[in-house]
Amino acid sequence: MLIHTIKEVREKIEEWKKQGLTIGLVPTMGALHNGHLSLIKKCVEKCDKTVVSVFVNPIQFCPGEDLDKYPRTLDADEKLCKDAGVDIVFAPSPQEMYPDAQMMSNDFFTYVIPPFFYTDKLCGKSRVGHFDGVCTVVNKLFNIVQPDFAFFGEKDRQQLIILKKMVKDLNIPVQIIPCPIVREESGLALSSRNKYLSDNDKKNALALSKILFNIKACYNNGITDVKALTETAYSYLNNNHSLEYLEFRDAENLEEKKTADDNTVVFIALKIGDVRLIDNISLARG
Repeated sequence: MLIHTIKEVREKIEEWKKQGLTIGLVPTMGALHNGHLSLIKKCVEKCDKTVVSVFVNPIQFCPGEDLDKYPRTLDADEKLCKDAGVDIVFAPSPQEMYPDAQMMSNDFFTYVIPPFFYTDKLCGKSRVGHFDGVCTVVNKLFNIVQPDFAFFGEKDRQQLIILKKMVKDLNIPVQIIPCPIVREESGLALSSRNKYLSDNDKKNALALSKILFNIKACYNNGITDVKALTETAYSYLNNNHSLEYLEFRDAENLEEKKTADDNTVVFIALKIGDVRLIDNISLARG
C-alpha cells in the first residue's frame, strides 16, 4: 500500500495499535538496493506490520550536495517493497513533511540537535548540520509511525550511534535494531550513491573495503597501535582517491581511540571523483 499523507498513515497505525500488532519502521531515502532489502526482511520477520518510508529529506543535505540529482526510483522501490511483504510504503512530499518550508531555518523551525560531541567528527565535520536534519526527520517519522522497532544499517554507523543516543535521551519508545553492512562480492559496501560510479570508479572505490579488511587482519594479528594501523592504508591509495578521513573511534560514543581494541570501529570516507563514499568496520573479534 503506497501512502503519501501523514493523516492516512496515522489512521492505519491507529487501527493496528488497537489490534495489538507490533510495528516496524525502515526509514530510507529510496533508490532501494539489497542493503535496504536486508533491513526490510529483518523487519518483516520480526514485526507484525512493516512500514518503509521513502523520503529524500532536504534538510539533511548541505549546500552543494546532491539533493537535486539524488536517485529517485519510487515505482521500483514500491515493487521491491510489495514483493518483500511490506504493508505500507510511506512516500510523503517535502511539503507534506515540512509544510512551513519557507521558514526552514532554525530561526523559525524546530530541529532536533544531537550532542556536539557526536557530530563534530567524521561525516559531521564536513557536513555541518547534516545530523540535525537526520535526527529531525527520524524523530518526525517516529512520531508519525509510532514503531515498536526501527531498523538501520551499520554502513551509516555514525548516524546509527547518534540515533540510538537520541532515542535514549528523549525517551522515545522505540527499539533500534542495527543491521550488518551488505557488500557486493567485490567487498564494496552497497550504497544508493554507487549509481554515480563508472566501472573504473567502482574499481577505485574498492580501496575503502580493502583498507578496512587489511586493518582488521593486522589487528587480528596483534597490531593495536593506531598510527601503525593507519599507515597500512596508504598502499591502497592513488591519485584517483581523495581521503577525507580514516579514524579509529569508540563503538558506543565515538570517542577517539589511541590504541585499538575490540570496542573500536574504523571509519573511512573517500571521494572518487565527485562521489563521496563512506564505510566502516568493527574490530571486535568473534
